[in-house]
Amino acid sequence: MIFSEKHELIRKLARDFAETEFTTEIMDELDRTGEFNWEMHRKMGKVGFLGCKIPKEYGGQGSDYMSYVIMIEEFARISPVFSIYANTSNSLGGGPLMLAGTEEQLQKYLVPTAKGEKIIAFALTEPGAGSDAGGTTTTAVADGDYFVLNGRKTFISGAPMADYCIVFAKTDLTAKGSKGISSFIVDMKLPGVSLGKDEMKMGILGYPTCDVILEDVRVHKSDLLGELNKGFAQAMKTLDGGRLGVSAQSIGIGQACLDEAIKYAKERKQFGRRIADFQGISFMIADMATELAAAKELVYNAAALKDKGAKEAAVACSIAKYYASEMCNRLAYKAVQIHGGYGYIKDYRVERLYRDARIMTIYEGTSQVQQMVIAADLLK
Repeated sequence: MIFSEKHELIRKLARDFAETEFTTEIMDELDRTGEFNWEMHRKMGKVGFLGCKIPKEYGGQGSDYMSYVIMIEEFARISPVFSIYANTSNSLGGGPLMLAGTEEQLQKYLVPTAKGEKIIAFALTEPGAGSDAGGTTTTAVADGDYFVLNGRKTFISGAPMADYCIVFAKTDLTAKGSKGISSFIVDMKLPGVSLGKDEMKMGILGYPTCDVILEDVRVHKSDLLGELNKGFAQAMKTLDGGRLGVSAQSIGIGQACLDEAIKYAKERKQFGRRIADFQGISFMIADMATELAAAKELVYNAAALKDKGAKEAAVACSIAKYYASEMCNRLAYKAVQIHGGYGYIKDYRVERLYRDARIMTIYEGTSQVQQMVIAADLLK
């Protein structure tokens, strides 16, 4: 992919910010405590990263999908966790609003999100409805000027620090499967909203995740997002963009794994020479570089198709997400293997990359869901 001067400048801006601000000390603290870093969040908002893809009239930069992908890739190359800070407002948090929000909702909720003043979480998954989002059991029953919400959402990234949450709930209780689902903007301070305990995750520590419990929560009808009973389609469209973001994270992690593997292979000596000079190691690195190059082209192509508004963009995002997320796990595995015993030690960066990479094939639709999407498009 040959990038325009504009996109090269965006890459430089994102790379310089990440390399300067995402210090080893801060990243170690994230991994040790698992706590959200509010100072970094505010810095990203001030520079404009949190509003990268959000239109200028709503406080954002109005950039295209390619700029968004480049930003997330460069952030994930240094810190997969901090890449999520920049991703949420441009993707799952702000995405539903950009798709279906009224002018009043956009001004009230999207503008402060773009500036880093508010955080919006995305609540689709439930204990019994993960890959099968159509199995939603959370309900929203009309009552005068309000809807009364009841249910439980699980694995909601950012919920512990969110000001608002986009909640998907069944509004037509007679409808089957994915029909009859609507989305709502829920103020997390409303009576009846509570949180489960923070999940003890394998990786991506520093971006807390927990359940959101809704018990007779009264949400005003003005906070219905989009058309009644049309929320499922809105969720799926949002996830298209989310999958592109995870693809970008994946190639960023893949690049970090390759960089670390090359660096260590040149430094480490065994049997009197660099391990880079052994064919077994050098071929592993060649394979890593080739897989990464292929994944990058898939991701950039998907971004270009999204920018064109091409009808094949949705499946291209699934293809990119499927290949890139699996690729970054393979590269993380090889990077640890090349480091040998040191790769298993927390003092070495590849140990954390290995843990952070694992979620890429799971969230925003598992690899198996991507296979379903891709196959359905080909065989329709």
